[in-house]
Amino acid sequence: SDIPAFGGMEFSTFKLKRGVSESDLFAAVDKMVKGLYSGEEGFLGHAVLKGTDDTYVDVVFATNQSRAAELCAKWGAGPFAPACLPYLEKIEESSIKLAFFQRVN
Repeated sequence: SDIPAFGGMEFSTFKLKRGVSESDLFAAVDKMVKGLYSGEEGFLGHAVLKGTDDTYVDVVFATNQSRAAELCAKWGAGPFAPACLPYLEKIEESSIKLAFFQRVN
């Protein structure tokens, strides 16, 4: 893996809004990561995965669980951080499920 040993992560699932392409999604994801996470202490990496049922998974890897939560809090609770808006506009809001996890050795 390109991600160093991580201690915590954010894990959320979602579905895209009707008519949103994956290329639109990934352009918005890149903008969000560059504008929100790049250079942040404790940020180790980010990934978006897709399941066979068109459910997507957004994962933020961090040095520990509390840092993962702090990084994700940078989104804001509304109004949202400007770098996040294009990403949020692609997601079906009612489909979002968010959780934080701590690595178990």
